Amino acid sequence: MAVTLAEVAAACNVSTSTVSRALTDPEKVNAETRTRIERVARQLGYAPSRAGRSLVSGRTDTVGLVVPDIANPFFPPIIKSVQARARDKRYAVLIADTDEHVADELELARGLSRQVDGLILASPRTAPAELTRLAQQLPVVFVNREVEGAGSVVIDESEGMQEAVEHLVSLGHRRICYLAGPRRSWSNQQRRDALAAACAANDVELRELGPFEPQIQAGMRAADLLQSADVAAAIAYDDLIALGVMSRLTERGMQVGREISVIGIDDSPLSTVTHPMLTSIHVPAAELGSAAVDLLLDQLREGENFSEPITVKLETRLVIRGSTGVAPADRPVSN
Repeated sequence: MAVTLAEVAAACNVSTSTVSRALTDPEKVNAETRTRIERVARQLGYAPSRAGRSLVSGRTDTVGLVVPDIANPFFPPIIKSVQARARDKRYAVLIADTDEHVADELELARGLSRQVDGLILASPRTAPAELTRLAQQLPVVFVNREVEGAGSVVIDESEGMQEAVEHLVSLGHRRICYLAGPRRSWSNQQRRDALAAACAANDVELRELGPFEPQIQAGMRAADLLQSADVAAAIAYDDLIALGVMSRLTERGMQVGREISVIGIDDSPLSTVTHPMLTSIHVPAAELGSAAVDLLLDQLREGENFSEPITVKLETRLVIRGSTGVAPADRPVSN
């Protein structure tokens, strides 16, 4: 049987209301009494009812997280870090998956908002005006998307993309193909812009194919188009597309890393289980999640006194593995 407030109160020889205040609004109870109540509650194994606290405070001590595809390896590290940081702050997490259906994002977010104190939306693809309106209606933080008037945690694509282009140039590549992600993806535009800037700075010709969905099957389709694009180096929107490319090219007898170089983005766990292993731009996914929780809880704590929303930017870096190599025209001929 669960230990009740009344049992804790009896053990401490105080009223039930005093125990309630000590555990939910500790500033209203003197330090000595509060410390004694907290100690006894721990000894008895008292676990406060989340539903009961909600009725008293109007808060649920729960945050909502909406992701586009829980099966995409980019999102599990974000989900785990959101859960870990929320648990540290004594919050629960409710998760909703849109299954890459953009039209469902706002409906899921609004439905979830009735059960939580605030929301985290990861990589949303809804129109900017709709997201701004959502941020005006409830506490929300966006991950991997900048939204006017709202807190955001985003990836600075420039450093990792610059390193990727410089790496390919050092291997003799002068033409690079970008395998674009979904048309409505904000991060796709950021990655395209960062790649274009890096190519211009290094006098590299940039070509583009796509858009492609972030799926291995889409990467296999991209490989079919890539073979006729007259390039020997490709940077994909994410690791899933890159892995699909590698799978199809290997199936067709091409040697990835020798005849063609492929780079992904995310540095997901899958990047190290292929042969050759995938060169990828590392994205700090776990940091995205924990930073988003911190921003959201700051907003909830300050309430109407919350200051101007901020944007946190996290850096990327290139992780070099076997899927990139010397451009075929520059490769030494073996005897």
